[in-house]
Amino acid sequence: MKLQLDSQEGMAITGYGEGWFAVNERRYAVSIVVMPGRLPQDWGGGFAALSVSDFEMLRALAPDVVLIGTGARQRFPDPRLLSPLIEARIGFEIMDSPAACRTYNILMAEGRRVAAALLLD
Repeated sequence: MKLQLDSQEGMAITGYGEGWFAVNERRYAVSIVVMPGRLPQDWGGGFAALSVSDFEMLRALAPDVVLIGTGARQRFPDPRLLSPLIEARIGFEIMDSPAACRTYNILMAEGRRVAAALLLD
């Protein structure tokens, strides 16, 4: 699916499909973290491989909220993995990756300091 959004901050999610995400029209075929004003970076090795260090990396980015896209369907990580976000009082929402892409663009357009951590299946 192609998404369009004019962004003053850059780093809008402009599309997604099976096995890819597009940020500012550039395709990524890996799991990524996207934030306004930052280049996307690799994140996690897939849902089954998530570790505390993946969430520590998100905490270090200091977002106000993290959208965790768990692939084609919503899945909930072990609560112990989320402890870095909980301890830092960083809000998070867990949803499927397409919903996380759409929600990220809305929050980014509102000027929120949001991170989208998007997993591929």
